[in-house]
Amino acid sequence: MEGREGKGGRQRLFVALDLPDAIRDDIAAWGEAELIDPALRAARRESLHVTLAFLGGRGPDEAAAIAALVRGFEAPGAPLRLEDPVPLPRRGRPSALALPAPSPATADLHRGLAERLVAAGLYEPEKRDFWPHVTVARVRTEGRGARRPEAVARWPGDLPKALKEPFYGVRVTLYRSELQPGGARYVPLAQVELS
Repeated sequence: MEGREGKGGRQRLFVALDLPDAIRDDIAAWGEAELIDPALRAARRESLHVTLAFLGGRGPDEAAAIAALVRGFEAPGAPLRLEDPVPLPRRGRPSALALPAPSPATADLHRGLAERLVAAGLYEPEKRDFWPHVTVARVRTEGRGARRPEAVARWPGDLPKALKEPFYGVRVTLYRSELQPGGARYVPLAQVELS
């Protein structure tokens, strides 16, 4: 659990379902051709995932307990499929672009993980419903210090048919998010392969 930590040793953590390398490669290739508007900042290939639980800032003891829980988590692989990109939020000026990834199995995976984290006192579930998706781009802000997203003139086209075919998530990973000028970098802290 070494590495960059925030104030008081706190780390910004989340647990995610990792995509197969071939799917990440295909999304990245689609992004190179389609996420070309200057207002869009494409997600790094290694950052493409489905978030299962956002845990926020955690101290070293909590981070170690969450890592142990993730390593001991057992679940079958979760089939999912990607849909065409949608702007987020859906109302107002968007700040991100995501690929919906509907999957009852991924929702079950989220529920099982959340129950274990709640039982250990390590997670407070979000009030909104779980919505599996892959964030593929963020919208840059209008200027330095601004919070309002820029207007996007050219939104990307649909995904190719091959990227809409079902596939399985490969592992569950606890990540530390490190904020950097070029966007967040995600460092894996604990992983478990899905059966």
